Amino acid sequence: MIAPIKRREFITLLGGAAIAWPLAARAQRSAMPVIGFLHSSSPEPNAAFVAAFRKGLSEAGFVEDQNVAIEFRWAAGRVDQLPDLAANLIRRQVAVIATPASTPAALAGKATTTTIPIVFATGGDPVALGLVRSLNRPQTVELLGKQLEMLRDVAPQSRRFAALVDPHYEYADAIVTSLRAGAGSLGVPIEILRATTVGEIDASFANLAQKPGSALLISSSPFFTGRRTQLATLAARYTIPAIYGVREFAENGGLMSYGPDFANIYQQAGIYTGRILKGEKPADLPVQRPTKFELVINLTTARAIGITVPDKLLALADEVIE
Repeated sequence: MIAPIKRREFITLLGGAAIAWPLAARAQRSAMPVIGFLHSSSPEPNAAFVAAFRKGLSEAGFVEDQNVAIEFRWAAGRVDQLPDLAANLIRRQVAVIATPASTPAALAGKATTTTIPIVFATGGDPVALGLVRSLNRPQTVELLGKQLEMLRDVAPQSRRFAALVDPHYEYADAIVTSLRAGAGSLGVPIEILRATTVGEIDASFANLAQKPGSALLISSSPFFTGRRTQLATLAARYTIPAIYGVREFAENGGLMSYGPDFANIYQQAGIYTGRILKGEKPADLPVQRPTKFELVINLTTARAIGITVPDKLLALADEVIE
């Protein structure tokens, strides 16, 4: 059982993210404070996001190896290692722990310390997890209905819809509930496919390929994000129209993506981390709600799988990849 955090205030970030830290920030122990960056995934698929985090830090006046140090700890998918990694950062006497877009890392940090500020970002329900005291329903889950609508618009000939869900993801149940509600409001059936391994991803696509006229929604999951090239390649191989929640999928050959601007989330997390290091009081920092979402369409992939993207979607797109 996780002990409650004492004297914490909570601030929500763009994209359904949340930031939390103690009311009284820790005093810096040296001329160059150290940030602990804790994540459940691996560095390779998150390189662009880490760059955005550094950009946010620089906007707040901190440049790595000049006036701030960053200690990275990556669990590489082994969430059971996060408590030890968090404890390691605490022994390192970091001034703040940043866990953007890694809820398991935020939970590990919270369970390990109540004195070091923790910056975290989540698209799920932080209230249910005990990370915040109150928050409206997570908007990233509510986005699933909009994604289904866009998928139907781009593939009107599809007779059945499916969604790939990672049941190990902490928000899997909420995602499935939202998907079924969204499909019901659109009046379309939806099949829930589940995958937790590379082999299960392959099997899900092979199964879907036996059902002509299918369209697919890939739900959010760190596991899926780390395998975006595999997912986009399989969708193209089986000519299955698919929509994703992160723009990097479309950049890696996926048909289209719609969701929060995660680079912006990491950037904002960097800004808030820097502001904490500069001694700003939590009460002085404004609460922010999701405001920036992006639609990316890959026309090259659309042509390859025989899809004609409607003009109304092209007009809404933040980026069209030719």
